[in-house]
Amino acid sequence: MITGTGFSKSPRLAASLTSIAAAADVSVSTVSKVLNGRSDVAPETRERLGRILRLHGYQVAPPAGIGVVDLLIGSLGSPWADELIRGAVTAAAETETSVIVSHVTSAAEFGRWLKIATARGTRGVLSVLHLPDSAAIRRLADARVPLVVIDPPAEPDGSIRSVGTTNWQGGVTAARHLIELGHQRIAAIGGPDELWSCRARLDGYSSALRRAGLPVDDTLVRCDDLSADGGLRQARALLSVPDAPTAIVAGNDAQAFGVLQALAERGRRCPDDLSVTGFNDLPIATWATPPLTTIRQPLAAMAATAFWMLTSSDAEVQPRHLELETTLVVRRSTAPPR
Repeated sequence: MITGTGFSKSPRLAASLTSIAAAADVSVSTVSKVLNGRSDVAPETRERLGRILRLHGYQVAPPAGIGVVDLLIGSLGSPWADELIRGAVTAAAETETSVIVSHVTSAAEFGRWLKIATARGTRGVLSVLHLPDSAAIRRLADARVPLVVIDPPAEPDGSIRSVGTTNWQGGVTAARHLIELGHQRIAAIGGPDELWSCRARLDGYSSALRRAGLPVDDTLVRCDDLSADGGLRQARALLSVPDAPTAIVAGNDAQAFGVLQALAERGRRCPDDLSVTGFNDLPIATWATPPLTTIRQPLAAMAATAFWMLTSSDAEVQPRHLELETTLVVRRSTAPPR
């Protein structure tokens, strides 16, 4: 007799399962495994049979591995990634859940991860800065794998749950801090334009300048990688323009470190010759020379919030997108212009 989460012992239902197995060209035991959430079924078969069973009104059990959550991230080994991982692991530990971290930056890598995850089972997936395409989202739904995106790369449309931060307000706050110090030639180095968060930070910077009656000079606005090398390249260019800026708003802390390096190359000092702000407030921001004024982005809290959204039993009443507050942390890299 076949028993399990989705089964009744009635002969009519058993015959129906036999018909499903015959139509799908698999054994009845394979149908049983899928229906009861067993992990020893090929991912493609699991997805295909899951769809068929649900169409026939069966409640398919979630796959094994209910004590596991997946975290997909495109950058490993950086302080930024470490903060996100720490937040997810800390939150998961409270429910005795394990976090499996995978490096995913493309649709192909996402597909490979999904094949593995559906085979072993997962409680859900937290995807950092990667929004799966519509086909991948359908596969997740078919496999009953919930998804929450952390720091979504595109503006959320409500179809996917996500957690971000107040990037626009952070850009406003950084620029306003420099304006209040007396700076008028304020440059900005943003991240890649295709990232929603980077565009929002630059928009906030521009808004603050306009509200203060200052012009937004396109020659003082640059975009590059969110890295120290990116900040170094663009700071070299900005420091070479006529009527060079007295302050730079960097897109993140790494870019700000690159700005400090460009200053050192020229024998100039921060903040005497140039004020600099970052964004993130990574632990290493206090190690800079001078310690970095920056916008604190609560990365660990973002990951923890995403975990609770993913695993909460009241998903239907949750907001689809949450933004955690950014705050200004003033250290010694900003001062009034000379």
